[in-house]
Amino acid sequence: MAGYLLNMNCLVTCVHGGQAKPTAPNPRVKIMGVPIPLSPPPFVVSGCPMTIPPPAGPGPTPCITATFLPPTATTRVQSMGQPLLCLSSSTAPCITTPPSPPAPLLPVSFAGQVRVKGQ
Repeated sequence: MAGYLLNMNCLVTCVHGGQAKPTAPNPRVKIMGVPIPLSPPPFVVSGCPMTIPPPAGPGPTPCITATFLPPTATTRVQSMGQPLLCLSSSTAPCITTPPSPPAPLLPVSFAGQVRVKGQ
C-alpha cells in the first residue's frame, strides 16, 4: 500500500465516533519529531458510544481495540523488520465488549503528517 506514513498523532476513528490511538511508538523512527506507531500492537478506542439495546442485544457494546491488517501496511518500507502503517492501511473488525457482531473497519482520517510517503 502507498500513502502518507502514520505517526503517533494520526486520527483513526470508529464509525460510531470513538477515537483510536496507537499504543506502541517505534523507538527508532520519527517523522517531524513524532514517533511512528508499531504495526502489530492494537490501537485502543476510547469514547465509542455504540449500543445495541435489549432485547436485540446486550446493551452497551463499545469498540475497545483494533489491529491493522498486515497486507495493508507498506511493502517496501520497514523499520525493525516490520512494515509501516500508512493512510491507506486498513484495520480488522473492532473488538467490542461484551462481544457483539463484528464492528466495521476503522478508517484512517489523517496520517498525522503530510510530508513522508511510503510504499
